[in-house]
Amino acid sequence: MTESFAEHKTRDEPVVLEPGSTAVLVVDMLNDFCTNGGAMVLPGAEKLYGPQNAVMRAARAAGSPVVHIVDMHRPNLACDREFLKRTPHCMQGQWGSQIVDELEQGPRDFTVIKRRYSGFFNTDLDLTLKDLRVDTLVVMGVVTNICVRSTVHDAFFLGYRVIVLQDCVAATGPREQESSLYDIATHFGVVSTSASAVAALEARQPIQILECA
Repeated sequence: MTESFAEHKTRDEPVVLEPGSTAVLVVDMLNDFCTNGGAMVLPGAEKLYGPQNAVMRAARAAGSPVVHIVDMHRPNLACDREFLKRTPHCMQGQWGSQIVDELEQGPRDFTVIKRRYSGFFNTDLDLTLKDLRVDTLVVMGVVTNICVRSTVHDAFFLGYRVIVLQDCVAATGPREQESSLYDIATHFGVVSTSASAVAALEARQPIQILECA
């Protein structure tokens, strides 16, 4: 029986999270997306805080860098491409573009500002990761089917090994979450869980790879 296009994929190799070459990316965990009163609040975003904090604690303890990717837009521009499609949000200097208080930030964490969906597009994220000698990315944040997915695509195109944590990302709906994680697992990286990432960072054991239907 011939495999369908979707079924035809190579087997994933075991992924070990070496602290010196692994970074955790936290995408857009910001008030405008996650906190009541924000411009475009994602229902249920608060469920991500506990798993995300656990992964960041394990990363910092292991010596892996944590990079917060922050969507932030300048006022008074003639044209901001995101605002052609989406409600204005995350304006520079305003509460909405701040990282939510519930996320623990470390003194050695990095912050990268972005103005498009991808954390890599016209930012210094790639340069920062190369200076850190990172080749493996653990990705968390919102929204799975927009900014997380765009960042994952560019990470793959740039040669990074990518792990997305299923319980540390949220999409605009169940269909979008399932479809995005399936596409990431099939074409761009692997999908795992926060518990597996914590164990892998603490013990340098292979991370559990989930099969996304």
